[in-house]
Amino acid sequence: MEINYFDFDFKPFEEMTREDYEKIGFKSGLEVHQQLLTERKLFCRCPAGHYSDEYNAEILRHMRPTLSELGEYDGTALMEFKTKKEIIYRINYDTVCTYEMDDTPPFMMNEQALDIAIEISMLYGANIVDEVHIARKQYLDGSIPTGFQRTAIVSVGGSLPYKNNRRINLIQMSIEEDSCREVSDIGHKRVYITDRLGMPLIETVTEPEMKTPQEVADVNRIISKTVKSTGKVRTGIGAAREDVNVSVTGGTRIEIKGVPRIELIPKLTYNEAMRQWNLLRLREELKNRGITENTFSAKYDDVTKLMKKSRFQPISDAVANGWKVKCVLLRGFKDLLRWKTQTDTFFSREISDRVRVIACLNVLPNIVHSDSMSESMPSSEWSILRKFMGASENDTMVLVWGDDQDSETGAKEIIIRAKEATIGVPSETRQALDDGTNGFERILPGPERMYPDTDLPPIVITEERFNKIKNNISKPFWDKLTYYNSLNLNEKISEELALSKYTNTFEILVNKVKITPNFAAFILIEFPKRLKKEGLDFSLLSEQEIIAICTLYKSGKLIREGVLEIIRASISNGKYTEDLIPVSCSEDELTNRLKEAKEQLKSTKIINLTAKEKIFMGLIMKNLRGRISGKELHGIVKEIKL
Repeated sequence: MEINYFDFDFKPFEEMTREDYEKIGFKSGLEVHQQLLTERKLFCRCPAGHYSDEYNAEILRHMRPTLSELGEYDGTALMEFKTKKEIIYRINYDTVCTYEMDDTPPFMMNEQALDIAIEISMLYGANIVDEVHIARKQYLDGSIPTGFQRTAIVSVGGSLPYKNNRRINLIQMSIEEDSCREVSDIGHKRVYITDRLGMPLIETVTEPEMKTPQEVADVNRIISKTVKSTGKVRTGIGAAREDVNVSVTGGTRIEIKGVPRIELIPKLTYNEAMRQWNLLRLREELKNRGITENTFSAKYDDVTKLMKKSRFQPISDAVANGWKVKCVLLRGFKDLLRWKTQTDTFFSREISDRVRVIACLNVLPNIVHSDSMSESMPSSEWSILRKFMGASENDTMVLVWGDDQDSETGAKEIIIRAKEATIGVPSETRQALDDGTNGFERILPGPERMYPDTDLPPIVITEERFNKIKNNISKPFWDKLTYYNSLNLNEKISEELALSKYTNTFEILVNKVKITPNFAAFILIEFPKRLKKEGLDFSLLSEQEIIAICTLYKSGKLIREGVLEIIRASISNGKYTEDLIPVSCSEDELTNRLKEAKEQLKSTKIINLTAKEKIFMGLIMKNLRGRISGKELHGIVKEIKL
């Protein structure tokens, strides 16, 4: 069925409805990357998780594409090769070895990392592969010094629950090595630091079954909480990164790469859907003008001499620096570089991005065009160019400047991107921007980038290994929430408990020690927060110590208020011992404390009775905390005339 792309106009983000997204055929999927909490990296014995900006040496590399098994080049690799980048790696001897620098073969895969990946796959009910086959995925952006990433599929299928009894299906989960951290990317020089290089991570890939931008964020949160609930993944900045795939009817799969925060996803996917819809409208407008892939016409020429006395500062500076100015003529494109694509963004940005990334002309502005005459060069200069290029009133001219090679590359890329407009939406990987829009990053990779790794043999997943992991696996995050809700825990504490490392401890306290669920959750979730403010680390207590303390409380040897006190004392002491148990307050001591507190209260000028009682309670509890019940003391205070 033929679609009229002019029948629907995008509304502001807040006004878009589910029905609106249905009209445009919005669909989205996720590729969620999560670092695993291991001691070592994936294919060597270097420590994992040791971040530092300090470095002992720098290594220079130039990347070149290689042929696939079928004798083909990957389009992304060819695009990266065009950039002629110098790649600088900053290495720290404590976190990098000769493997990362591609000077020695890999070690066998980290078994701890593989076990964690299998365990998380099981939480989704996925099918674990019989053999793990390691492959190489080509990356020529320099983020991996070898030019490829070692990766392996661990499971296929599986699903996770979503609202209204829906399930979101998974395609696969892979285990792979992390890339370098980018320090800078200026001109033809890109700098990386290698501390996280080679750290194990998993990539969870969903089917494109999310139908609104908010659903994408929701599903991402479920995946994030599921892996965190195992306690076997890293947390913090950079430990998790999302790639979001988006398409609309008539468009194509666009990958928004490296989304740093889940909160950005709704705006990013909305803007990408808008961009694709508007690019399809642009294609239809070109078709109405008689411009198709076959009739497209463009050319470029060197206009440096004509621009020597330009009053447009960027160009006059470029000519003064000995750079070249190229003029690209796009036949029939009048006003189309002002065609809206994303929020406050126009088609000219699509062209500027290509020039920035591929020609490495990253000082903005890097182009100027005749559709924005009032904002750029004087009309007299455009008239000179129009005559020189043989342009008609229906044409658009684009100027680009740089050294001879970069300006040449820039002019060619402008023509390539303009011609792609006749097709609609080119397959690209795009960069997430903080304002919710996105920019061109590279051509979307194809299957040619993958090929088998010949350095490592397949890893057989034995039945014994499979069963050992399965028998020790915890409940999925969503099952834990259902269980906690059945115990009438509030929503906030239920989620915190499900994400904590104390889920098994909680079940022991409730089912074996027979403590009430609310008090058990309070001990495991709220006590650590209170103690942290005092500079004490609750995690220093072992599970056995927590159970022993709670057993004392349940047997009546410890009052409720004494639980926190003995935990505090045990952490300060370095371990729990029975002599730390608070001694119950005797009647004589209580009488004396009440007298002391009453004398101290006389020195205050507070009249309000409630405030007086509160201060009085505080004075007594300062000395008797953990040795007398607050409820009991409150009853005694109520009987005293203050």
